[in-house]
Amino acid sequence: MESQHKVKTGLAGMLISLGIVFGDIGTSPLYVIKAILTDKVISEQLVLGGLSCVIWTLFLITTTKYVIFALNADNNGEGGIFALYALVRKYKFKPVIYPAIIGCAMLIADGFITPPITISSAVEGITLLIPGINTVPWVILCLFLLFMFQQIGTEAVGKTFGPIMLIWFCMIACLGVNQILQYPQIFKALNPAYAIDLLTNYPRGFWLLGAVFLCTTGGEALYSDLGHVGKGNIRVTWSLVLVCLLLSYSGQSAWLLHNHLGKTIPTETSIFYAIMPEWFLTMGIVVACIASFIASQALISGVFTLVNEAMKLHLWPRLKVNYPSKFKGQIYIPQINWILFCGCLIIVLIFRSSANMEAAYGMAIIIDMLMTSLLLGFFYKIRLHNFTIPFIAATFFIILEGTFLIANLDKFMHGGWFSILTGIVGATLVFVLYSAQKIREKHTQFVKLSDYVPLLKDLQDDVSLPKEASHLVYLAMANDRRLIDSNIMYSIFRKRPKRADVYWFVHVEIVDNPYQKSYHVDTIVPKEVFYIQLRFGFKVEHRVNTMFFEIVDHLVASGEVSIASNYPSMKKHHMPADFKFILLHTRVSADTELTAFERWVVRSYRMIKKVSLPAYEDFGLEVANVEEEVVPILLPSKVEMNLKREF
Repeated sequence: MESQHKVKTGLAGMLISLGIVFGDIGTSPLYVIKAILTDKVISEQLVLGGLSCVIWTLFLITTTKYVIFALNADNNGEGGIFALYALVRKYKFKPVIYPAIIGCAMLIADGFITPPITISSAVEGITLLIPGINTVPWVILCLFLLFMFQQIGTEAVGKTFGPIMLIWFCMIACLGVNQILQYPQIFKALNPAYAIDLLTNYPRGFWLLGAVFLCTTGGEALYSDLGHVGKGNIRVTWSLVLVCLLLSYSGQSAWLLHNHLGKTIPTETSIFYAIMPEWFLTMGIVVACIASFIASQALISGVFTLVNEAMKLHLWPRLKVNYPSKFKGQIYIPQINWILFCGCLIIVLIFRSSANMEAAYGMAIIIDMLMTSLLLGFFYKIRLHNFTIPFIAATFFIILEGTFLIANLDKFMHGGWFSILTGIVGATLVFVLYSAQKIREKHTQFVKLSDYVPLLKDLQDDVSLPKEASHLVYLAMANDRRLIDSNIMYSIFRKRPKRADVYWFVHVEIVDNPYQKSYHVDTIVPKEVFYIQLRFGFKVEHRVNTMFFEIVDHLVASGEVSIASNYPSMKKHHMPADFKFILLHTRVSADTELTAFERWVVRSYRMIKKVSLPAYEDFGLEVANVEEEVVPILLPSKVEMNLKREF
């Protein structure tokens, strides 16, 4: 199974990884140095200290944590916070769900601000060509085109985005080298002493870490996109990307020290564009705008993938998923697409310029990184069968990222509240769905299937009842062939007796292997009652209808069941039997005692279900063959009213 999804390392793979993986972190030079240094008096302490902080942040967080450690924590070639969660949850350590929930929500929140700040930073270069132009309408137009483009698909990602990003990285490296040659002393910033001096001695130097952190905000994408291009391609390509980024940051810093020492750089000045020769400016703006599109596209695709995985794990409301191209992993979720667009639009209208957006950027993604560090620590503890080394490493990264988080708190009142508020909404949504699962599992009763076999046989023989269907299929929660949901038995015997020739009980289990597709059949009554355990990974498309009938075909071929119609008129013409799927929606009865928390979860869950995709569509069932029923969750404890009979 694994070999099918391992990606070979090669020039083609490295080119594709440039277009898919490194767009976000690769466009950071548009705004990082500007965020650190503008509106301040340029001094050697400030510039060398800020550059040193950027260099060591890229080495410690992006390179060490993600490229070295996180890429080794792959789940059959897949990466990302849910792939990591799926790896560690099998060890039954329940609290690991909470870092996954928070990390998921914060990564989605990051999707609201990354496209606006990246595109705004690029588009604002037009003001150098047309002074005084209002860039907000152009940014909004670019965002609209970007989100409109999603429904078409990105099959051409590896063919066009990779070469364009290669041009981008070569461009920023050459521009940087041109400035470094004029001020080679800039390499002194490799000494971490300059970073320490800035943080400890420069006025409010510590709070500059909030701006420094922007250089590594795309680090999570290195891990999330692991399944698309493979760890070998990411690691080799990162060597090139890192060099280009360091040359770009160093070049911008060298330009400041060489030309503006003792001066103040206005907030509206783009240092990235300022180092370009005038004859190259138009071309540079065009390339930057295209690169910002690619960076935003990669992040949006990442959010789609994350939400899709969350839906498979029942941690996100069911939504319609489209597959607009044959490109591996390419999906399109219309509701998420336009929610992201509206969020980006709000960001642009509130903050209006990239300089203002920088104040809101970074808070959500640093929380996501902290959650990944927690899960990585737990993963390596399990993998290495050692507590000390993973504990020391996880503690180091948690302290480091916690320091960045504290520095980012300075941004809260300047716009960081938007990212945090968005993340809280998302985390609450995921938490409600997770808690609803636990309440349903807690209160759903299971009964021995063997106890009901005689009743099923008698029901099949009772010709006084009209036949519900020749083959009746129930989706069961019970993951043990000896047990069955009491709700299913309620539906068959008590709600309206349902006679059928063959009963199928299908349990769908989402497993930790992202691409597994397997099943197991238990014959309860030969040719008449079957229990099927269908297992597939969280990367596999929900097509239960297709999978089920493929299993039936296997059983027909082996002679274990017949799908010929038993109705004489149909049998005469060799017509196949009819199938009906029964989907049960459980409801807590009004007289059931629940805690205040459980009541809140139930009410919230019902609201969420109203905007969710219907269950039959989520499972890929044919609507013509599906009937949905509401059945009660049978709870043992009910409120006693202590009624007295009067005579």
